[in-house]
Amino acid sequence: MMLFALTLSTLLLLLSIGSRAEEKNTFNVGFMYAKEEELTSFTEALEDKKILSPKDCGKHISCPKLAYTAHRLVPNPMAAAKLVCENLISKNVSVVITSSFPNNDIAAMAVSYTCGSKFIPVIGVSVRDNVFSDKNTHGWFMRTMSPWSDQAQAWTDLLLYFKWTHVIFIHSSDPDGRAVFGKFVAKAEKHDIELEQIMEYNAGLSNYTDKLQELHLKKSRIFILYATKDDADVIFEDAKRLKLLEEGYGWIVTEQSLRSSKVPDGVLGLQLSKGSHVEEHIQDAVFVVKKALRGLCKNSTENKYSCSKPLTSGNCDVESSHEWEKQSEILFNRLRDTVLDDGETGNVRFNFMGDRIDATYEIMNVQSSGKLVKVGLHDGSKPVDAKVNISLSKIQWLGAAKEKPKGIRIATHLHVVTIKEIPFVYVENVSTADCKKSVQRVPCPRNYSGEIIEHCCYGYAIDMLIALAAETNFTYDLHLVGDGQFGNYEKRNGSSKKWNGMIGELIDNVADMIVAPLTINPERAEHIDFSKPFKYQGLTILVKKNEKDSSLGSFLQPFRDTLWVLVGLSVHVVALVLYLLDRFSPFGRFKLAKNDDTEEDALNLSSAMWFAWGVLLNSGIGEGTPRSFSARVLGMVWAGFAMIIVASYTANLAAFLVLDRPEAAISGIDDARLRNPQEKFRYATVKNSAVAMYFKRQVELSTMYRTMEQLNYYEPEDAIRDVINDKLQAFIWDSSRLEFEEAKHCDLVTAGELFGRSGYGIGLPKDSPWTETISLAILSFHEKGEMEQLDGKWILVKDTNCVEKDQSPATLGLTNMAGVFMMVAGGIVAGVFLIIIEMAYKRHRGLKEKELELAKTAANRWRSNIERRRTLRKTLAEQQLALPSVDTMDTKLTPMSAEKLNNIDITLRPSPSQAGYQRVPLYTKAYQSPLINKKN
Repeated sequence: MMLFALTLSTLLLLLSIGSRAEEKNTFNVGFMYAKEEELTSFTEALEDKKILSPKDCGKHISCPKLAYTAHRLVPNPMAAAKLVCENLISKNVSVVITSSFPNNDIAAMAVSYTCGSKFIPVIGVSVRDNVFSDKNTHGWFMRTMSPWSDQAQAWTDLLLYFKWTHVIFIHSSDPDGRAVFGKFVAKAEKHDIELEQIMEYNAGLSNYTDKLQELHLKKSRIFILYATKDDADVIFEDAKRLKLLEEGYGWIVTEQSLRSSKVPDGVLGLQLSKGSHVEEHIQDAVFVVKKALRGLCKNSTENKYSCSKPLTSGNCDVESSHEWEKQSEILFNRLRDTVLDDGETGNVRFNFMGDRIDATYEIMNVQSSGKLVKVGLHDGSKPVDAKVNISLSKIQWLGAAKEKPKGIRIATHLHVVTIKEIPFVYVENVSTADCKKSVQRVPCPRNYSGEIIEHCCYGYAIDMLIALAAETNFTYDLHLVGDGQFGNYEKRNGSSKKWNGMIGELIDNVADMIVAPLTINPERAEHIDFSKPFKYQGLTILVKKNEKDSSLGSFLQPFRDTLWVLVGLSVHVVALVLYLLDRFSPFGRFKLAKNDDTEEDALNLSSAMWFAWGVLLNSGIGEGTPRSFSARVLGMVWAGFAMIIVASYTANLAAFLVLDRPEAAISGIDDARLRNPQEKFRYATVKNSAVAMYFKRQVELSTMYRTMEQLNYYEPEDAIRDVINDKLQAFIWDSSRLEFEEAKHCDLVTAGELFGRSGYGIGLPKDSPWTETISLAILSFHEKGEMEQLDGKWILVKDTNCVEKDQSPATLGLTNMAGVFMMVAGGIVAGVFLIIIEMAYKRHRGLKEKELELAKTAANRWRSNIERRRTLRKTLAEQQLALPSVDTMDTKLTPMSAEKLNNIDITLRPSPSQAGYQRVPLYTKAYQSPLINKKN
């Protein structure tokens, strides 16, 4: 009886609605419901004056009126399609709102397809299958519940929130499963989430052990499961048997899988907020229709939509008119663009396919034998960093763990790669057996072109590796990088770019960790993770130290050679001019006083020269000064010139000899010789290193990078050796290494301030579980002072033979003034040399004078003898005249024989050139006495 009454009332209502639908400005809304409660919610929303009140519509237009045609949905799709044609389309409905049966959307699919054929928009209120997003089949369908595939966005946000970057995805091979997987892949790629393994299964099987067994050996420990309730029961049982549901694993499942009876405690899942409140979704669907029609009728002219007299769609047997299709398209677009900011189910908005977006999900955690506990929310309408809000303390993880899983399998034996870099890593050619005998030394073989060469490593980084292994409980094997490179991003064999060196080994999973002086920079950080820096450093420049030894001519340094030449030339020019002025001046000679009869001579050239030098050297001038007024004026000017020259020399001498001069040839990175390259000034760094990357990255250093690119070295040792040998003027490298070399080699020095500050870090693969552990260990080492101990042991050289820099004020020493003392010594030597010359000259001149005197004496004696002879001859002649004749005296006089006469001679003193005296006989044949002639 009650059923008959209900049926009768429904028929009367439909008749009344049908008559009202023909009224002007009235739109008929169709509704297919699965429960009577849904019909009640629909009619209440339709009768609600909200949105279509005169206040909302405005004064100048009349609000559109809504009538409805409702019918109960049936599970059979053919029957459902027939009901739509006979009871909805025939009543000229403008839009249809449809519900569906739980876990069965086939009837709703029939409604969508039937209405779509007549260009009638359909709004689903409890439909979540992904197939409805296919616009080729359901082009006129939209829904207030987000599809199952919408969970992919929430899964991605959860992975990012928990910092899980490796995941295994399990999904069914049906269209829904593949649609969810495709959407998740698109989201994961945007956030660098790696899909390590994909397991696609056929739904409805009774065992999935074979496929699940492959996942046990994978690195990832995070699983995402898309499965129906029945498939989830089987998968959870098989996973439990394979120990994939123990502590350390994490499972995120769909809403359907949360309903599984086998779901284990500790699983996380998503549940659409108000997803089971179908009545509220029906109300939101009605409000969307009202708001869309209100908007169309407000601007019906602009929208080209007929509100005053809605068109009719006809029935299913008759093809709809083109005008109806056009009007329906306008209405559908308006419905899809409608937004409800305060809907019953939250913010209601649709994407271009008509799917509900920005849905809110409740994050559920399975606890206490299948009990679902809400632990957070995912609000799709909020910003990316605020979408997930979870209370971590409420979560119970698999295995009853309280801490979040790491996300990947943590290996306890690591493959560590390093590189030769003094003083961090020293390499010796020692066998593995001999290396193990030494403390703090680790075998480090190198695979060079397939040949394994044994080496032994020790140093700063090796000590740190040993300490880290003891601190964080891991074992390791160490090897040297095969190509000897830190790592550069370059093309290999003409293919795409890849990393080589240690970075390449880390990315290619050849190594698990890099322990070396690896600089942290943006290029490397994009592809690998770094620990906290174990040493902070920067870049600096190594050059050869300027020689500071003072030469003997250091006292001449204040003036250039040209100035010294000009000063010396000026002395002689001034002396010459003084001489000429004093020589030709009428007043060059004058009496000193009236009572003085003597007259002073004018200034001669020697005195003028002496005066000019004396004034310049500030010596006392006692004599030889200019006498004329003109010469004295020049002398005063010369004295002023000398004062300025001497004062300038003194000041510059102090600056050159006392003030500190820089040891480095350049001032730093901003030095003009680096910024403006010169041919004779060569500087470089190491090829494909972090330093080269830094110069390439800095725009203001691009010129330097291009200059160095052709000169860069493969090994820093080669560059340092060339700096020592003057083949390279500057080497740019890490400050730690160059400061070590500076302390080791006394003739090297670092120039300028540090630039490009960074740090050395330990390299690890992206999202490695060891990154945080290693970083905490390094921070602990810093706090304990262990890193400072390593600095003191390996980097700060103590046994250097270099002279330490004197911090006391600079003073002059013998080395500075040695040239002055040498000049004095030279003056003494010159004086002694000149006195020897003077003495030799004097002796030579004395001998000449003595010879001249002897010659004069001999000449005088010779003249005297000549006079005596003349006198004697005269006397003899006179005596001869006075004597009697010979005849009378013949008896009395005895004539003197010639022999006796020859015995009478004149003794003459020989000249200095003669050897002795020479007797000159007085008697010669030219002169014979008459007595002798007579006798004979």
